[in-house]
Order: sequence, then structure tokens, then C-alpha cells
Amino acid sequence: MNIYSFAILASVLVYIAIGNYAGRRVKKLEDYYVAGRRAPTLLIVGTLVASIISTNAFLGETGFVYQGQAGPYLLWPAIAATFYIHGALFFGRYLRRSRAITVADYFGQRFNSQRVQTAAGLTIIFGLGGYLLAVTQGAAYLLTQVIDISYTQALVVSWLSYTAFTMYSGTRGVILTDTLMFLLFSGIALVALLFLIHQAGGMSNAVYDLASLPDKPDLMSWTGIVGDDSPFSSGLHFALWNVTLALAWGMVYAVSPWQSSRYLIARDEHVVMRAACVAAVCLTLLEITLYFAGAVINLSNPAIDPPHEVMIFAARNLLPSLVGALLLAGIMAAALSSASTFLSLVGFSVSNDVFAHRSMGDEQMLRLSRLMMLAVGLVVLMIAFVTPVDLFWLTYFVGTLFASSWGPVALMSVWSRRITADAAYWGIISGFVFNAAPKALETLGWIELPIWLDPILLGGMVSLAVVLWVSKLGTVSRREQVFRMRLHRVPASETGRARAAVTARFPLVMVIYGLVFYAIFMVAYIRPYQLATGTAAIREIVILSVGPVLWIATALFAWRMIRRSYG
Repeated sequence: MNIYSFAILASVLVYIAIGNYAGRRVKKLEDYYVAGRRAPTLLIVGTLVASIISTNAFLGETGFVYQGQAGPYLLWPAIAATFYIHGALFFGRYLRRSRAITVADYFGQRFNSQRVQTAAGLTIIFGLGGYLLAVTQGAAYLLTQVIDISYTQALVVSWLSYTAFTMYSGTRGVILTDTLMFLLFSGIALVALLFLIHQAGGMSNAVYDLASLPDKPDLMSWTGIVGDDSPFSSGLHFALWNVTLALAWGMVYAVSPWQSSRYLIARDEHVVMRAACVAAVCLTLLEITLYFAGAVINLSNPAIDPPHEVMIFAARNLLPSLVGALLLAGIMAAALSSASTFLSLVGFSVSNDVFAHRSMGDEQMLRLSRLMMLAVGLVVLMIAFVTPVDLFWLTYFVGTLFASSWGPVALMSVWSRRITADAAYWGIISGFVFNAAPKALETLGWIELPIWLDPILLGGMVSLAVVLWVSKLGTVSRREQVFRMRLHRVPASETGRARAAVTARFPLVMVIYGLVFYAIFMVAYIRPYQLATGTAAIREIVILSVGPVLWIATALFAWRMIRRSYG
């Protein structure tokens, strides 16, 4: 056993031990589903970021950046991350107020409809089931690179690694292990980047050398490499795709089940708002760390194939052995953290949301939930044996389904007096179908849609149109009206000037982050890029400048809303 396999094995055993410890403290259904609703800010931040950062970020996205899109992934403003704030303000805190045990359960209560809850539950099963497949395969692929086992054996090992504690402990174990994994992979990613930058002679030297790299001349430009050898025909093509994807993932951060459900376990609404601000900063810092690391590896070897092995290459060839081993353990942690979240949510939906079980007691529901979670995991494992590995595009496909199917319904469930139960049902179904079906046909090569009609946009527009049209044909029941009105009543326990003042400081951290980020990139990115290319880099400067403006505007809006709502 080498140091790399030992680090991964030791970390997995720690997660299993913590998960089983948490499982012994599960006494009732609310402990299993929402961890007793007592989670503090750190645990919410940990599970938010850990569940969104998976093998796709460490392998798929980093490989995509390495291959040719370093500039845009570093320069373009973090549009998506600001949706954490909007999601918490306009959906997350109201979701917590509902006291539901799953997000699909919230839809069922909000619209007084088991049919709506079932529809939402089914989208969770298919969407997050696909995502679970991707991260399981990613974890297995990583294991084959560091341990002398077959891919089939690695699939079984990776599946057992997260199932061993998730099935037993539920959400209580997931949030503890998620936070530990978040601290591990975030810290080691930063350490790895510092080593890589040091080897390149500093950040400014690295940018200069990357901008003048003969094999990839446009790697650091605002468009990255576009043209015949790229998935993107032009800079405009990439820009439209990138903005579309950013908005779609932003909606995922705001309302998707594996993000918004984390607010159901928060101790109070102040934790919801504080965690959203911190998660936005942590996520963008981690993404920038990974993307820059992926870019810098080009200076050591610009021809790694397949590109999703770049971080594995760096761990085994460019970093000190201990740092490399911890980096591989961190990548494994990213996979397991997402997998445990997805498995728990899919299992919850199968056992609680698709069928009504109101006659069951807590003990019976606990047993059913654990059995369903095991069954879901086995089905995903069977599918993983026969499907090819495509981390980046599979994650892109299944992850954004919720932007279309849930986005309009989730926000309108809080802010519209006119949305009906039938409209919510058909909105979820139509958004899902008009995203998944065109994307599947595109993947098979049967159709080719223009970039402005991306399935993400198509599904979202169809869902919104269906919701508006069906709502006109029906009426909202008194029970639905009363439930929505109660959502807008701020609990007396949440108000108070002192607490509001503390929470209002968290958006100000975003202001500082935006300004510091801009200053560092102007000095350490834009200037060396100008020197290497001999251009004024006007477009790069304009695009970079959008980020601080967007972050500061979002932060000030959140600051004002927090003081108005709770002060």
C-alpha cells in the first residue's frame, strides 16, 4: 500500500466512524431527515459547498479549464454564486419556515397536493440519481488511478464508502462528514495551488507564461480557445453558453433540492442568511483555486490525455508526496460528500415523497427510509457498471434539470398569489421534460439547437409559460392561501436588532471579497497578461470588472433586506 492509497483509506474510515457515531444518535424521523433542525452556520456552509463540489469540479471542470478555457473560468464574474444570496432571501428562509422534512414535502404542503409532492419527488429521483451515478463513477475512476484494482472493483468500493454511513445516519451523519470533507478538500486544494504557483515562479509569472504558451495561445484570454478544435465556434458562442450555464447553476444554488434542503436543517433563519453569504465566498474561492491550479499544470505538461486526469497527474508528479496524497484524499472526499447527499435525498424521496405513508409511525418510516436508500444505491451501482464515464457533460446535463423544472414553481410558491396546484404540477413536469428530452436528443446527435435555445432555457421558459397559463384556468384554494400567508410571517423568535446587526455583517464580507478579488486580479492577472500578449486587454478588464459590481450590489441588497426583515 502506497501513501496515496493509505491517505484515501484512512480518510474513508474516519467518515464511516463519524457517520456511524451520528447514526446512533438518530432517535426519531426528524433526526434522520433534518438533523433535528439544530445545525449552526459552519455545518450549513460545509454541507452546501461539499454537496456542490464533487469529482466533476476536481476532475471534469479542472480538465476543461486545463484543456483550453482557463481565461474565461477565471475572469468571468461568479454570477452563479450570488444566487446563494437570492435563494436564501426569496426561497430558503421561507422553506425553513414551512417546517417540511424534504423540499418535495414543502411543495406538497404548499399546494395541498400529494400529486405535486410526487412530481417533485420523481424529478429528485431521476435528476439526483443521475448526479449520484456521475460522482460514483468519478470516485471509482480516482481509485483505479491510485490502487491496483479494476474499475468494477473500484465502483463497489466507492459505493460502499458512502453507503456505509449515509444509510444508517441520514442527514445527521451527512452534514458532519460533509463539513469535515469540505475542510479537507478546500484546505488541501489551496496548499496544492501554492506549491504549483511557487514552482511557476509566482502568480504573475505563471499568468505571463500561460498567456504566451505556444501550444495554447488563447488559453488565458476572455474566450479561451475557440474554433475548430473546441466545442465553441467563436467567442460569442462561448460567452452565450457560459452565461446560460451560470444562470442555470445559479438557479440550482437557489432552489435545487440538494442545496435548498440544507436550510431545512438550519438552527434558525439567521443561520440561513449567514451560511448563504459564507458559502458564496467559499465556493468561488475554491473554484478559482481549482481552475488556476488546472491552468498552471500546463506549464509542466500541456498534453495530458485525458484532460480530467490533470489533478491526479499533479498529485503524483508535481507535488510533495504527502501533499499529493492529501490532495487525492480531498478529491475522494469531494466525491463522497456529494454522493452521500444525493443518496440521502433520493432515498428520502422514494420513501417519503412519491407515496403517502401517513399511517406509519416514526420507527416504521425510519426502517423504510433506510431500506429504500439501500435499494436506490444498488440500482445506481448496477447502472454504473454499464454506462461510460463522462464527468463534465453528465453533471452538466443532470445538474441543471432543476433550474428548469423547479425554478419558476419554487419562487412562485412563495411570491405568487395565483399559482395553483395544477399549475405547479404541470410546471414541474413540463420544465423537466423540455429540458431532459431536447438535451438527450442533442446528445444522441438527432437534433442541433441554437445556443439561444439551450434546453436549460427552453425548459425554464416552457415551465413558466405552463404555470402562468394553467393558473389562469384554475383557482387557489383557501388552504393554499393561508399556508402562503403564514410563510410571510416572520417568527417573533427571529427578530431583534442585535441579532439582525450581527447577521447584516455577513454580506459586508462579500463587499470586501469583491474588492480584494478585483485588486489582486488586476495586478497579478491583467498586467502580466498585457505584457505577454502586447495588448491593452480591454475586454478582459471589462469582464473582470463586472464581478465586483455584481457582488457588491448583491451584498448591499442582502444587507438592507436583513435589517428590514429582522431588525
